[in-house]
Amino acid sequence: MVKGRCDCGQVSFEIDTVRDTVTVCHCSKCRRLSGHVWASTHGQFEKLKFTNSAGLKWYISSDFAKRGFCQDCGANLFYRQNDEAGIGIAAGCLDAPTGLKLGKHIFVKDKGDYYLIPDEEIQIERY
Repeated sequence: MVKGRCDCGQVSFEIDTVRDTVTVCHCSKCRRLSGHVWASTHGQFEKLKFTNSAGLKWYISSDFAKRGFCQDCGANLFYRQNDEAGIGIAAGCLDAPTGLKLGKHIFVKDKGDYYLIPDEEIQIERY
């Protein structure tokens, strides 16, 4: 069982399994909303069980997706494309040990100019 939560605990959840890799998104929207890059794993939305959703708020961030965050502490927790069975879950909100490993970087063409991505890591210009 994988468990996670926001900083204040007003959003907490559990899910049976998640993908064992983390995808790092460098698009400008993810950077604006997260404060740097969005690093997430992936699970099935129907398997996600909220043990506390008092602070959960959904923000429609585009025509094709929404993001879930805690309205109390501001933690950016979820990314879900409309009508998709899966959900992106912020890797940083998961309880350790996660057993996750870095899988790939996406939208690297849009990355910020203040950091580098190691050459040996998988990089996809657009996704």
